[in-house]
Amino acid sequence: MAHSYIRFDFGTDEDKAQQARHKLDGWRQAFRLDKKLQYKLDRPDSAGVETVGKPEPEPEAKAAPVKSKGKSAEKAKGKVASAKSRAPAAEKSAATVNGRVGLLVRLYFSSHEKLSEQRWLDRIPSEEPFKGASPRVIHHGDAEFETTDKQFETLV
Repeated sequence: MAHSYIRFDFGTDEDKAQQARHKLDGWRQAFRLDKKLQYKLDRPDSAGVETVGKPEPEPEAKAAPVKSKGKSAEKAKGKVASAKSRAPAAEKSAATVNGRVGLLVRLYFSSHEKLSEQRWLDRIPSEEPFKGASPRVIHHGDAEFETTDKQFETLV
């Protein structure tokens, strides 16, 4: 089965990228495109790469064991938990301010579904959150297909 990629560059507009992700999720559920339409968020300027719905574990939270017992231990656990909840929000705002946000969509239809694949290749870039994101379709025979395929596989 040959697959195609659509690359979107949202610049620093995190809200548009999240709207696009939400729209793709809706299409995946409504049209049962679970394995045929896959996507990953790409933030090349940020230190880490984030995927959809899978935050990375915080290393600082594991390094803070609590030695005391009783009420003070509960308070310490509460402080660690609140630090965990603040860290992703700060990380997200830093990625929004500093980095660029890209979206890489893979369409993976079988050879007898060429018409469906072409319809999705036409539809996705023409919808609202995707229009201003400079969509670029990369087919199996294109020169940059191999690098895009490797990049999609390395994004977690």
